[in-house]
Amino acid sequence: MPLISNTPVEKMTEPYPRRWWALIVLCLSLLIVVMANTSLIVAAPDMTTDLSLSSSDLQWVIDGYTVPYAALMLLLGAIGDKYSRRGALVVGLLVFAGGSVMGSMVDQTGLVIAARAIMGVGAAVVMPATLSLLVAIFPKRERTRAITAWTATSGLAIALGPLLAGWLLEDHAWGSTFLINVPIAVVAVLGAFVLVPPSKAARMGRIDYVGGLLSIVSVASLVYAIIEGPHFGWGKAPIAAAVIAGVGFVAFTLWELRHPHPMLDVRKFTQRAFSGSMLAVLFFFFGTFGSIYYSTQFLQFVLGYNALETGIRLLPLAGAVFVGAAVTGRLTPRLGVKAMVLPGMVLGTVGVFLLTQIDRSSTYTDFLPSLLLLGFAIGLSVSPATDTIMGSFPESELGVGGGANDTSLELGGALGIAVLGSLLGTTYKDKLTDLVGGHLPAATLDTAKESVGAGLAVADQVAKAPNGGPQQAQALVDAVNESFAHGVAHTSLIGGIIMAVGALIVLVVLPGRKAAETQRQEEAADAAREPAEVS
Repeated sequence: MPLISNTPVEKMTEPYPRRWWALIVLCLSLLIVVMANTSLIVAAPDMTTDLSLSSSDLQWVIDGYTVPYAALMLLLGAIGDKYSRRGALVVGLLVFAGGSVMGSMVDQTGLVIAARAIMGVGAAVVMPATLSLLVAIFPKRERTRAITAWTATSGLAIALGPLLAGWLLEDHAWGSTFLINVPIAVVAVLGAFVLVPPSKAARMGRIDYVGGLLSIVSVASLVYAIIEGPHFGWGKAPIAAAVIAGVGFVAFTLWELRHPHPMLDVRKFTQRAFSGSMLAVLFFFFGTFGSIYYSTQFLQFVLGYNALETGIRLLPLAGAVFVGAAVTGRLTPRLGVKAMVLPGMVLGTVGVFLLTQIDRSSTYTDFLPSLLLLGFAIGLSVSPATDTIMGSFPESELGVGGGANDTSLELGGALGIAVLGSLLGTTYKDKLTDLVGGHLPAATLDTAKESVGAGLAVADQVAKAPNGGPQQAQALVDAVNESFAHGVAHTSLIGGIIMAVGALIVLVVLPGRKAAETQRQEEAADAAREPAEVS
């Protein structure tokens, strides 16, 4: 067998013999894309101190990655389908690694955000390429197991990112956390040439660049509004972005309905299996990313764990994902997608609701059941939902299918962090004002209300002030911790209600096993009657 894999998948008469080794390369590529966000969670306090980041600055350091990542996936997935899925994977990894190196070297807020944006562009190429290559390489009978491993990698990355970042932060500055991605990207690039065969769509028409541009404008505007509005108020900019997103989605839908080779056939949303699975992925990552976002802050600021200790305490979530993935791999072929997705959504909802019991005296053990339930729910349900989404696309649109799945995932995560993070911040401010509003100068109180980290920093200043002292400082620390704990509990109540509503929607939309099988047979019959496309 040659060192470099050069035989295209389309010309193979038998399943690719090194496909499970190729899956390792695809999972490594996915790993760094997800870790890019999770590792930043524990590095954020050091970045905030070193760069003197405002709340708005920190939000855009985090979400400078999210906007291009979410907005570009559909178009870049289609380009990968057209020209080279393996080539797209390699280019995306190189861009991602370049952005990571830049992020490790710069020391200005604007340049850090730019580096994160470059990483987001690379991620938007990598993510749909991993799924499209997976589906192209694996025969249908093995595809569910392969997607299950792909999903489990996402869960591993959620815990591994903070763990590796925390280990580096023990002896190095925050810039070192960007470099986690570089050696993995290099190994993945080399592995792509050796283990991943070339692949592209055999019968694909011209790329719908107008539809692609409309999708970029619409999704980017929506993500911007989601990020900016809840956190910093619905001023002119986020309202304008929301309007542009609404108009853009209408224009995108109308264009796609009339185009002979649409970027994304929006008629797929009338298929209950497809739309139900897309909604399930969105709601899952809404609850998971949102709750991990504020749980991690509680572990660091209230319980006092450092970055490494926080990363270690997120490992049970990754273990639970693998357990859930093992269960769904065995049961989904027997029971069907709905029988896995709905119990997973219920368990995830319960996991979020458990956090309503958090108070100032809570310890790590109070968070552990929630982490275990969320991890198990992801492993149980996201894999069959992703398999259903990818199964809705023909061979010529696998990159677009991966882009659609990943856009739903990223929108869910962005919504979870933005909406629940904003609600947490508002609740924290209101509670802290009630507790210490009459005991601090107005300017000092305003600073303490910015975040739990800012509140604890103010307490340190009070301890050193001539008119303060340890007793007053401890009273402020207690008030900050109580306010943040109250915010976690209240936010989890709202987040749990949203998750519960999502579960009910998916219950109605997602078809049962018999209905899904009938729909698949009808679609196969329709496809067989249609003339073959020519490029």
